[in-house]
Amino acid sequence: MQQKPILLTILDVLSIIGLGAATYFALVFAPTEAVMGNVQRVFYFHVGTAWVGLIGFVLAALAGIVYLITKDAKWDRFEVAAVEVSAMFFFITIVLGSIWARPAWNTWWTWDPRLTTAAVTELVYIAYFMLRAGIEDPEKRARFGAVYALLGGLSAPITFMVIRLFRTIHPVVVGNGNPEAQGGFDMTGSMLTAMFVALGAFTVFFINLMWHRIRLGALEEKVEQIKLKVSM
Repeated sequence: MQQKPILLTILDVLSIIGLGAATYFALVFAPTEAVMGNVQRVFYFHVGTAWVGLIGFVLAALAGIVYLITKDAKWDRFEVAAVEVSAMFFFITIVLGSIWARPAWNTWWTWDPRLTTAAVTELVYIAYFMLRAGIEDPEKRARFGAVYALLGGLSAPITFMVIRLFRTIHPVVVGNGNPEAQGGFDMTGSMLTAMFVALGAFTVFFINLMWHRIRLGALEEKVEQIKLKVSM
């Protein structure tokens, strides 16, 4: 097994520090929102996890394109890592959104366009792993996975833009407000600081988890190659 890179160890430490800082800024530094109260503090983690989730899905689609062009297995490993880590973060986003929605909308879930597209996006990437699990040939699995990741990547920008294109109760906190939105709020300077700290912390944490998953993927490939040689 390859020795753990020093930079990855540094990222481990920075991830812990960053998440601690994000928690402090969200729970202590940021002021209590006047209408929604303390439940609004979920927003900072909700936005942070959504950010890295959607970015990861886009990166997976780009990695899929590069793999189809180069047939280099490292891009397949990158793609798998991006989808796996992003699917985890995006699931957390949906859960946090439901926690926030309960006091804001008086319901845990509603089939609002933004919520619906978010749920569909998560299901799309759960199906991605089901597809890969059903294909034994490594090259065929990587090729089909790359095509699927490329097509699935379209759901990320759609999920981001839907609240700006359709009438929805989901608030547009950053960018032009939607007159149909419920539960929106104007951010103070302290709130903006807390949001950017959370975005930075989750970005570092995302990179850290991606690196770990890519290294794990390389080990999985070696094990699979050994199994293929033994079975021949």
